[in-house]
Amino acid sequence: MKTDNLRQQLRRTLRRDLWITIVPTLLIIGIAFAVTLYFVKPAPPKTLVLAMAQDEGGFSYFARRYQKVLAQHGVTLELRPTKGSVTSIQLLTEATSGVDVAFVQSGAVGEVKDSNVVSLGSLSYVPLWVFYRGEPLEDVRGLKGRRIAVGDAESGTRALALTLLKANGADQAPTELLPLGRDASIEQLKKGEVDAVVLVAPAESPAIQKLTAVPGVRLMSFTRAEAYTRRYTYLSKLVLPRGVFDLAADIPAHDVVLLAPTANLVARDTLHPALAYLLLRAASEVHGSAGMLDRTGEFPAPLEAGFPLSSEASRYYEAGVPLLQRYLPFWAANLVDRLWVMLVPILAVVIPLGRAVPAIYLWRVRSRIFRWYARLKEIEIQLDEKPGRHQLEDMLRRLEEAERAVNQIPVPLAYAENLYFFREHIDVVRRRLARGLAETPEDGAPHPEAPVPSPQGAG
Repeated sequence: MKTDNLRQQLRRTLRRDLWITIVPTLLIIGIAFAVTLYFVKPAPPKTLVLAMAQDEGGFSYFARRYQKVLAQHGVTLELRPTKGSVTSIQLLTEATSGVDVAFVQSGAVGEVKDSNVVSLGSLSYVPLWVFYRGEPLEDVRGLKGRRIAVGDAESGTRALALTLLKANGADQAPTELLPLGRDASIEQLKKGEVDAVVLVAPAESPAIQKLTAVPGVRLMSFTRAEAYTRRYTYLSKLVLPRGVFDLAADIPAHDVVLLAPTANLVARDTLHPALAYLLLRAASEVHGSAGMLDRTGEFPAPLEAGFPLSSEASRYYEAGVPLLQRYLPFWAANLVDRLWVMLVPILAVVIPLGRAVPAIYLWRVRSRIFRWYARLKEIEIQLDEKPGRHQLEDMLRRLEEAERAVNQIPVPLAYAENLYFFREHIDVVRRRLARGLAETPEDGAPHPEAPVPSPQGAG
């Protein structure tokens, strides 16, 4: 019965020690992980919404190619058609629109320049084409007083056309500005119902190449292109080489100087960093090859777009694709990138505590035994003071009480050696007390001839 009680007491004590040691440890680890999770980036969404104007800059063609690239990485790109770049930018600024990114034309920023929109870079040149009828003109100022199709009201084409016409004083009456779309503008120019059309499109556009060959229709060459690029930094000066559209027919018949804004990829400043890098990788794949006016590897590029360049885009243009995305699939790279932050509590908290917990537990077990060493030391100090027989007997009694008390201490088997070490030390002090009792007569005077008892007879 007594043995069973001791075993139950041992179990209770061990459970108490474990709880006292482990619970604070788990609490500290939990707090560390909770703080770390606060800084872990959420997983990127699997769907992106792209706003783009179908009649501007070949955006529809580019959007379909982006869809294919992103689908290979498990991301769905939904397309949101708009009336123009101005509308696309406005959708980005509206939190409830659901639009994440947009293709826009540089120069169409307008009043939203200081919004929450950032640029991921320029994608290609989309030249400004001015086709007209009549005598040769050197600049848009020669269009004053004519009927000009300048694009839909919310288009980037109209925004750029109005900027150039206003700078030349050619936007006021009797000039007539017609809000016609691309197809309608081309048809009316062919029929002679308008005097000029302003278009923004890639040089590879079939509509542009066909219009260049229409009899009686001229393509304007900007003789003051350099001046425009100095005043409007989002414009570039390009030269369309003679015969590039049709060598046999020699179209165009001479080099044509063009002004070119750029097609740009812009996004909300809250776009997930992983998706920003994925879009930039898609941009390099779609726009990295050479074109009629673009060199291989020229795009994407951090050109002036009217919006600040995002931090992810800055790092991409400086160092390229992040290391993880170079060697791992998109989902795996993103997972590792998110979880590496969890190494912080593991390295800073879990590993040190993993080493400290066994030491703390051992200290709790040993502390129950070690506190009795104070009584053992007290007895030894009193032995050095040449005590009398009565004091020696009292010291022996206290020593035996300490031994009985220590024998009742519940100690796990793994730490039982500490208990036996203490009992050995008790035997050492007991032998000294036995010698002292043997050398001290009943009257308390020392007896030098008294034999020293052997350790086996002690106690």
